Amino acid sequence: MTAELVRGQNHPLPDTRLEIRVSAGDPVVAGTTLGDERGRVAGAECIAHPGSPSLPGIEVSRQAAADHRLAVDLEALPETVHRVCVLLALPVGAGGPSRFGAAAAPFVAVTTLDGTRIAEYTLTGLDSESAVVALELYRRQGAWKVRAVGQGYEGGLAAMLRDQGLENPGELAATILDAVVRGMARSVSAPPPRVPGDERVRRAAPAGAADPAVPAATSPAPPVAPAAGPTPHGGGGPIDYTHPGRRTTTPPPRRTPEPEPPQGPPVPVAGDASGWSMDERLYNQVWGMFEDLARSTAAYRSARDFAESRLDQEIDRALADPRGRVGGSGDAARAAARARCDELTTRAREALDRDLTQLAAESDVVEPALPPAFARWDSPVWQAYRVPMEIPMALRLGDLHLPELPALRVPMLLRLPLERGLWVDSGRNRSAAAALLDEAEVRRLALDTAVAHTARLLAVHPAGEFTVHVIDAAGAGAASLAPLVEAGVTAAPPAAGAAGVSAVLARLTERVDLVQMALRAGASDALPPGVDTSEQLLIVHDFPHGFDDRAVTQLRYLADEGPRVGVHLLMVADREDASAYGPLLDPLWRALLRVTPVADDHLADPWVGHAWTYEPPRVPAGSRVLGQVLAQVADARRLHGH
Repeated sequence: MTAELVRGQNHPLPDTRLEIRVSAGDPVVAGTTLGDERGRVAGAECIAHPGSPSLPGIEVSRQAAADHRLAVDLEALPETVHRVCVLLALPVGAGGPSRFGAAAAPFVAVTTLDGTRIAEYTLTGLDSESAVVALELYRRQGAWKVRAVGQGYEGGLAAMLRDQGLENPGELAATILDAVVRGMARSVSAPPPRVPGDERVRRAAPAGAADPAVPAATSPAPPVAPAAGPTPHGGGGPIDYTHPGRRTTTPPPRRTPEPEPPQGPPVPVAGDASGWSMDERLYNQVWGMFEDLARSTAAYRSARDFAESRLDQEIDRALADPRGRVGGSGDAARAAARARCDELTTRAREALDRDLTQLAAESDVVEPALPPAFARWDSPVWQAYRVPMEIPMALRLGDLHLPELPALRVPMLLRLPLERGLWVDSGRNRSAAAALLDEAEVRRLALDTAVAHTARLLAVHPAGEFTVHVIDAAGAGAASLAPLVEAGVTAAPPAAGAAGVSAVLARLTERVDLVQMALRAGASDALPPGVDTSEQLLIVHDFPHGFDDRAVTQLRYLADEGPRVGVHLLMVADREDASAYGPLLDPLWRALLRVTPVADDHLADPWVGHAWTYEPPRVPAGSRVLGQVLAQVADARRLHGH
């Protein structure tokens, strides 16, 4: 049964030797890019296009045409390739439409070598875009799947290549389009249609004679139009773009000794993604789960919205017909429309439930295998915790989930070293959950959350390579800060009052200046004695209490310049409290990653932009894990003389 995909939906591929058939209303350029597990394309050598139509496992057309067949052999791809993106672009200067919105919607089908359809996708909703990523074939848990992408680009081919991480995308796009123009200039025009009475016939070749331009064993295959989807327009006979020396018959399928039994979903295995170390493989696997959940949910929502939209249209048409208002014909039409809507929604939900079940099974396997940097505070891995010798590649900042399956939590992993500071929002007005709590309770939870983040940052760094400073100008956070202070893992007691704020900010600002100057001079090993070169974290509680204009300026400077030289902010603040500064502090808030002490749906994924509910890290009630971890960190610091 052919899968009719909507944007974001995926479908398993039963074979690795495939054809991708493209049908468009006007000539389009078809190509592919080969990407790694994150979708990044290494360079121009990983692009198949009309000027370079062959790559290991890939062959595309040398022409811009309304119909294409792309050959794919997934087993022949390099091991580093995890994604194959199918690209379509309108040829510039070819006299056709300059945007997809002015042309028939392209139709793409994935088939086996004998033409059996596996999945198909119609790229609707395009307007001013002149290039689009149509499909993506991607490797997941050792198996290959196809995903309907439909991501369009108003900036054309150059913008699409730039989004895939390629350098000099404008030059690459120009090279591809130049190859298309040269190919179109060489193409042969279609012969005029035969008119009645035309008796001109080509002289028949002698029996058994072979065309010298075509190998005797093969013959050009006629174009095959898809059974569904847009039909190419235009008059005249078909143009034969076949290379005279290229095999054009479909190769026979590979023979196997006996039919393989049908296989179910792959059994999840922790660390089955790519990567040199287990941490890298787990990190990539978590991101793969994150992306799959985002796209599967997007496909379900898109299908549900489409079904409801079509239901409204069908009911409107039924009501617009006066004959349907008399008798039972109108009721029957509405009932039939509702049944079709329910059927589409049910099929979409079944597909989503299939994906969610697989992802939940994978989560059950992956979660127990996560190292301390990626694990929840209630994970048994903390019972065997030891201070590491190396900095991990990422840190767990909490969990993310969607309303379709709240029980499926995906770890929110943040790369290290931190590229931006954190802001734990202690306000009640920006979160529905926080609005139900007492103001003092929200502020306490915010600082508890910041302490949990800080403890984890300390725990995943080697001894002496992470230093924590605290500003608590009013002294209101003593209870929450007690685990850090009592363990002795802070550089000094929390700074209080305006003088304490000024001293800490001056010290960290000076460190940023010194390291920046040393790096610019190429003498990073010539810093003055006493400069702490470890990563620095400044916790600022109850901002802006105790801050004057100069201190605010220094704080903004640390937020902007600090991460590049290892100085990071962790703000615990209510933005409304700082409203007296007006827009002066807007750049500060934008420079920080906002997280919350209670569940809040304020974070968006980078693929489809869902609003994800963020769950902050929770230390289990009554657990002593935080104190035990901080005690080991403190012992290691003392052992190393810090």
